[in-house]
Amino acid sequence: MTRSTRPAAPGPSSDALRPTGAERARTVAARPAAAVCAAGIDGSRVLGHALTAEGQVLVVVPTDGEVCRTVQASADGDLAALLMVTDHAPVPLREPVRAQVWLSGWLTPLLETDQRDAALAFADVAPVGALLDVGRSATLLRLDLAEVVLGECGSVTEIDPDDFLAAAPDPLIAVEGPALQHLDVAHPEELDLLCSRVPAAWVGRGDVVRPLGLDRYGFRLRIEQRTGHRDVRVPFTAPVTCADDLGPAVHRLLCAARRACPGR
Repeated sequence: MTRSTRPAAPGPSSDALRPTGAERARTVAARPAAAVCAAGIDGSRVLGHALTAEGQVLVVVPTDGEVCRTVQASADGDLAALLMVTDHAPVPLREPVRAQVWLSGWLTPLLETDQRDAALAFADVAPVGALLDVGRSATLLRLDLAEVVLGECGSVTEIDPDDFLAAAPDPLIAVEGPALQHLDVAHPEELDLLCSRVPAAWVGRGDVVRPLGLDRYGFRLRIEQRTGHRDVRVPFTAPVTCADDLGPAVHRLLCAARRACPGR
């Protein structure tokens, strides 16, 4: 959507509420795209990963793959490794990667007596089909967490592992993708109202504004410029606590935007 000329409108406050780094890292870590890197292993695929309610980081890998073979051959019984999880925007963007989180630690085989309970705990938070193959073509490993690093908005932030484990993913994580896709395709007027909450000086002639993210604190918009981009947050009047709160929160935000821009 190309921005049109409009008067300056009250924009998002620089101190607007937003997720903590630990919350963002947990949300990114819940995304499905992941790979394992280790000495001699460059981006081996992961069949599934999860952070259980008990705070265990678990990964499912192919039994005949590099990661599993290297862990089994390790003299120490574990493998220093990095689990990299990538968060992709749900709408087409020039730069589709929104964030990455790097979870560093040691991959360790699970005792046979612990595998069933671990698989059930995994399925509670991420019921991936690969769990059905554990014990045959897939192997379940535990990542003993040592470091957490979040890469987002051009910056890299180290997150305390205890804070990461104590945080929860955003409550809108399951509905964010469909909501942004629907906004992008079917509701240009509502997207334009959200854009009216962005200071006019931030959007140049020919810039394109797209929905980038949605969390309990509000929307994130991306302003795609001729060279580069700018990301901006448009907050709700108050954070939401669950998906059921999303509709009323969006309604209040759009009503406030209409009042600030009569005639829209």
